[in-house]
Amino acid sequence: MKVKESLGALSDRRFAWYFTARTVSTAGSVMVPVALAFAVLHIDQSAGALAQVLGVRTLTMVVFLLVGGVVADRFSRIVVLQVSHVLTCLTQASAALLIIGGHATLTQLTVLEGVNGAVSAFTMPAMMGIVPLVVDRGRLQQANALLSFSRSGLAVVGPAVAGLLVVGVGPGWALAVDALTYAVAIVCLARVGLQRRTSEANAPRHSMVRELREGWGEFTRREWLWVVVLAFGLTNAIHSGVIGVLGPLVATSSPSIGEAGWGVVLSAEAVGTVLMTLLMLRLRLRHPLRAGMLAICVLAVPMVLLGAAPALVPVAVAFFLAGAAVEVFGVGWSTALHEHVPVTVLSRVSSYDALGSFVAIPIGTFVYGWLATVADTETLMLVSAAVYVVISLSALLSRSVRDLRRSSDERETSGRATGGARVIPVAVEADEAARS
Repeated sequence: MKVKESLGALSDRRFAWYFTARTVSTAGSVMVPVALAFAVLHIDQSAGALAQVLGVRTLTMVVFLLVGGVVADRFSRIVVLQVSHVLTCLTQASAALLIIGGHATLTQLTVLEGVNGAVSAFTMPAMMGIVPLVVDRGRLQQANALLSFSRSGLAVVGPAVAGLLVVGVGPGWALAVDALTYAVAIVCLARVGLQRRTSEANAPRHSMVRELREGWGEFTRREWLWVVVLAFGLTNAIHSGVIGVLGPLVATSSPSIGEAGWGVVLSAEAVGTVLMTLLMLRLRLRHPLRAGMLAICVLAVPMVLLGAAPALVPVAVAFFLAGAAVEVFGVGWSTALHEHVPVTVLSRVSSYDALGSFVAIPIGTFVYGWLATVADTETLMLVSAAVYVVISLSALLSRSVRDLRRSSDERETSGRATGGARVIPVAVEADEAARS
């Protein structure tokens, strides 16, 4: 596939504007963790203070995720995203002004980031539901790879830029830049130009509980979907505990890695993700979940090396490969959702997916924090790596996971079997009927 063909999704004006909006807003968002951490620590030099601010943000996001999915399916997703961006812009600008003026308190930042967490619960389902509406179905994998490339590339340079801003002019200005990026993204989203869907406009409104049940029904009736989410609920707990808790502990005690080396390791992971996105623009995953679940097993490699032989170069290489593996799964998973879940319920389904992922992360962090005090670190990491692989591969025992194909491949196969007629799967047919 030629480079021009790899970027074909950008030829659609709607996707081009949406891609620009996502890229601009992400440019600010990737700086926030660094800026916010130093802003909090400037007020209160304790890990508990930072945990309070970040914990409240995660908690409010989890609480409102399912509501966010219903809202994104019920109303125009572009409007939902614009309103969310307005609120994020205002909260980040408020935090920036308080910090720059020297008046910020821990309570104020906690409340503002709590609001941001709640807003993000509406943002994520809306973003998942927009992509199938702004790009041709045959280019969904390309579109997801482009969005991932933008996000991953900015994740490499964003923290470094944030660090320079924090050192040069202070953390408040990094948050001010984030607020500005959301303001620009709002303008870009207005240029996407999605038409109002007539089926959506005339559809009767049901209670939120009923719509949540409908979303849950769509989620549970697709075996491939809930099997993978269940597997990732468990593996995310392991990954967040091993890499998030034990990883820094091992790095600081290893003369070969250290604090600076741990930063190099994480950067290597980001580079692996970026390079794989370029490859995913040119390759076609015929069985996206089979490829994704096999690839995700690679994340066990850095766990093994951190436990058995924590040396900078091999660990960095392992994280590079892990970053590439995450990208294979990420693009495959997003494409599977976009192609096989009707767009009318896609945001609700994705909110159940996100809930399964985010709930596991704090649980894993807490459990491994306790395990680190009662078990040998090396043994814990090696056992965790083995369990991680077993859980990931067990998802492939489900035929619906390992045999799920791209919907365009299914149409081609059905077309040949029926003498060339275009036969569309039920989920795809519903999705196309709901298009603008």
